[in-house]
Amino acid sequence: MGTAAIRHPAVAGYFYPRNPDELRAEIRSYTAADPHPIAALGCIVPHAGYVYSGHVAGAVYSHLELTPRIILMCPNHTGLGSPLSIMSEGEWETPLGNAAIDSEIAGDLKTRLPLLTEDSHAHRSEHAAEVQLPFLQARLGHNFSFVPIAVGTGRLEALTALGKAIAETVGAMGQRVLIIASSDMNHYESDVITREKDAKAIEQVLVLNPSGLYDVVTTEKITMCGFGPAVAMLTAARRLGATRAELIKYATSGDVSGDRNAVVGYAGITVM
Repeated sequence: MGTAAIRHPAVAGYFYPRNPDELRAEIRSYTAADPHPIAALGCIVPHAGYVYSGHVAGAVYSHLELTPRIILMCPNHTGLGSPLSIMSEGEWETPLGNAAIDSEIAGDLKTRLPLLTEDSHAHRSEHAAEVQLPFLQARLGHNFSFVPIAVGTGRLEALTALGKAIAETVGAMGQRVLIIASSDMNHYESDVITREKDAKAIEQVLVLNPSGLYDVVTTEKITMCGFGPAVAMLTAARRLGATRAELIKYATSGDVSGDRNAVVGYAGITVM
């Protein structure tokens, strides 16, 4: 495979350690083996620097019975690329090795949803999907493949269509595929306000209400960067038979930094 087919890490040494041994050690500090892992359909996992949100992400991944095939949706922080950007070929490199893109799932999704555009530009500098991969690699090694989708639209119709397409693709495969929505919660308000706002958004996730999540994020001005991936994940999970969700862990950056004046919220949620 030529180098053009490899997406190189954008935030290694910044959001997480570049040294593989240090990275494995840090992930170990955030994770623990669960004797009764959850066979979830989907999840919401934060994507800040590991020092801030790694303990929340690790709690989610510790609880999950991970699948060898994964759909990984993230917000588009950079604004580059198309509104719904997918990569369907190649590999993503991290300090722990390369993770292969699942071309079969990606191709099927593009067939079902023409809104999905083959576009690597949206992914090149985007951190929100990249930071999930070392957690998956630490558990699964090279024994998984994934589909990266950067969601740069806030249109409910598009997010619902994405969720429906994912449900159709996964349903047709006849095997469980984990649907990850990479998202932080409210940004840069006080710890008190952030916790109040995030509780309203989390409530809608826990009752499996994608349109309710969309409405509360919009009307309450909750700056949840990955609400789009979360809406699509919930839409897909409900269509695949999800009946409940569980808040695994919640925290804010203030829990680590001590600064309660301007924090970011982090929620780890599984959907079964």
